[in-house]
Formats: sequence, structure tokens, C-alpha cells
Amino acid sequence: MKVGILGSGDVGKTLAGGFIKHGYEVMAGSRDPQKLEGWKSDVGDTLLTGSFQKTAKFAEIIVVAVKGAVAEDVLKNAGAEHLAGKTVIDATNPISNEAPVNGVLKFYTDINESQMERLQKVFPEANFVKAFSCIGSPFMVNPPFEPTPSMFICGNNEAAKAQVVEVLDKFGWDVEDMGAVEAARAIEPLCMLWCIPGLRNGSWTHAFKLVKLG
Repeated sequence: MKVGILGSGDVGKTLAGGFIKHGYEVMAGSRDPQKLEGWKSDVGDTLLTGSFQKTAKFAEIIVVAVKGAVAEDVLKNAGAEHLAGKTVIDATNPISNEAPVNGVLKFYTDINESQMERLQKVFPEANFVKAFSCIGSPFMVNPPFEPTPSMFICGNNEAAKAQVVEVLDKFGWDVEDMGAVEAARAIEPLCMLWCIPGLRNGSWTHAFKLVKLG
């Protein structure tokens, strides 16, 4: 299966390497594809590179791995026609440029609207699935925690979520499906919670686990 990574930061690089490791054909996209050439020595020589539009057109699964504030523009650049009917993994969070307060990040959304809901409204033909938004990039692929940590996902399209569950199984996660797109209102703030120990005490080596009876 072909995967397109939109974004040239640490999240994109980590996920590109993870998909290649697990046998996917991967293209990474950027406004300046040339700066992605250096990734090959780290993630694999099979990595393809291109523009946002070329990457989205190539991919069967698309990963949005940019700052939340620019995600809509990046997807518009990629072309709505290249998103239609495809699974789009939304790894972004609506983090404001304002400074954190006592280790708590500020969001530019409120509790009654999520980043992913905004994107789904703008690109209604795409099948958005929230994933990878509640963990730091070093632990996105085969995290070394015991017990296996939980990855919280949501989205409106069941087939798209099934594709993402297959990915997350390979990447070493227990998947917790929280339902439709509105659940992103609860999932995205987990980024705030995850970052508090790091911003307050420099501790970034943790993950979430949903524990259950029975």
C-alpha cells in the first residue's frame, strides 16, 4: 500500500521510517521536496519525495504531519481532489503560538470544536482518522512500554478506521476507537496532558494506557 506523508518535521520523518519498516511504499511531501533528500539515510533509500500535490496523488493513505495551524493550507495545496475517498490520518494538534502556562499548552480551538472537525468540514470527501496525536514522535513506532500503550482514534468512516487500526497493530499499539469525528474534541487535549511532565520537569518518556475491567 502507498502512503503519503505531508510534512517535513520530526513526526513526518518518524512515521515515514515506520511505514517503510513495515513494508509500505512511502512518499514524503514538502513545499521544498529537496530538503527531504537527507531523510533517506535515516529512514531508508526507498523513500520517494515530492510536492504536497504529487504526494497526495500518489498515496492511498495520507498522513498530515504538520503544525495544526497550517494543516488546512497544506491540504489545499495537496488538492482536495487527491484526498477524496482516501484515508487521511490526522496527526496534528491545534497548538497556539502562545506560551504554555505552568506547562499547559494553549489551543486555538475550544472544547466544543476540534482541529479534525474543522478539516473534515473543509474536505468532506476525505476520510479523516485521528491518530498519533497523543504521543511524542520518538514513541510513535513500536513504543517500548509495558504494558502496550493505547492509541486513541476517531473518525466517521469505518473502513478508513479499519485501515488505521491495521497500521497501528503493526506499529505496536493497542487501539481504542472513540467513535465519530466529534471524539477528536477529547483526543486532541491529550496532547496537553502528555506535554505537561515534559514542559514542567523535562520528562518526555511516557504514554497513555486505557485500563478496563473484564
